[in-house]
Amino acid sequence: MYRTRTIESFIKKASRQFPVLILTGARQVGKTTVLRHLSAENRVYVSLDDPLVLNLAKSDPALFFQRFPATLMIDEIQYAPELLPYIKMEVDRVHKPGLFWLTGSQQFHMMKNVSESLAGRAGIIHLLGFSMKELSGKGDESHPFIPSRELGSGKAVSSNGLTLKKLYEIIWRGSYPSIALNKKIDRDFFYSSYVQTYLQRDIRDLARVGDEMSFIRFLRAVAARTGQMLNLADLARDADIAANTSKNWLSLLEASGVVYLLEPFHTNLTKRFVKTPKLYMLDTGLCSYLTQWSSPETLESGAMSGAIFETFVLAELLKSYWHNGLDSPFYYFRDKDKKEIDLLIIRDGTIYPLEIKKTSSPDKNDVRNFKALDKLGMKVGMGGVICLSGQSLPLGEMAVSIPVRILG
Repeated sequence: MYRTRTIESFIKKASRQFPVLILTGARQVGKTTVLRHLSAENRVYVSLDDPLVLNLAKSDPALFFQRFPATLMIDEIQYAPELLPYIKMEVDRVHKPGLFWLTGSQQFHMMKNVSESLAGRAGIIHLLGFSMKELSGKGDESHPFIPSRELGSGKAVSSNGLTLKKLYEIIWRGSYPSIALNKKIDRDFFYSSYVQTYLQRDIRDLARVGDEMSFIRFLRAVAARTGQMLNLADLARDADIAANTSKNWLSLLEASGVVYLLEPFHTNLTKRFVKTPKLYMLDTGLCSYLTQWSSPETLESGAMSGAIFETFVLAELLKSYWHNGLDSPFYYFRDKDKKEIDLLIIRDGTIYPLEIKKTSSPDKNDVRNFKALDKLGMKVGMGGVICLSGQSLPLGEMAVSIPVRILG
């Protein structure tokens, strides 16, 4: 059964504006499904996963477009960058919005080709796995998250059936649609196949991975450090690879929608702050699989419980922006005095600080570092602690507790 995706309305809007729409994201996040759901009957669907079609696209692009004329949807466009100049020529000839819908799982090389061939002609949209709202059938109700004073009204928040056990089951299984919607799919088998396919189809071709076990070790080292500051030397040591290889592989994981680097906030006036990004896996199911947690219960009670909760919340907040077609104005804060704030959302010149804590009883001590923002000379809006509490309550004049169930 199809679930409404938040991104649908923005796809329609972008397709009315641009001749080419490109939907990027990791494999299995539902790119093809959502576009085929929105496609009109006259839009022809072509997948470059088909070896015969791919061979035609690469060897004779002109004949390809004679056989498959616009209006057209092309799946996995990164496999045939030879098509992009011909798409440009057709766009310039017809001057019509919505001519081409493209999907791609590798932003790394595809974005370079797009910037060279389709500058000003393509709208680029990023898709992640299901958000909690999408899973609960309320995908069209999702909006970019901003903490507000109304959250601290003291009213109990509807549980939406989201118990601690249910939450960690969602986290453990992950947000890829096929496994999130079908409880009968064996989780370990799904992710084992996902990693093998990912190695064979994506990373090996781009990075020329010679030792697959080294790459698996690297993946596991990355997953084990979700929510931590990036240390490429440690990643290289754990995977027994060179530092440059570690940097290259991480770039590929980021470009393929597997990891996200949260940049630190700093300005010319704040040179005392650190400039190292924090590393997050974008799917908690894949992260849990790679770090070998065998059940939601062991994950919830284990050493990664807090980090995986923070990772889950960050991904949910990213979805609230990306799936509405917006860039995520996200940063973290850490100064030389080791005062740290998990997340800053910056909109319209205002900073909204957030802590992410696996606790049901946050207090004022959890928001004590918010005062460090005063030195930035920017307006500071309402902040909060996203947590496991059952209701939202004030934690001071400008901070509230925010139950994680609000996100769903």
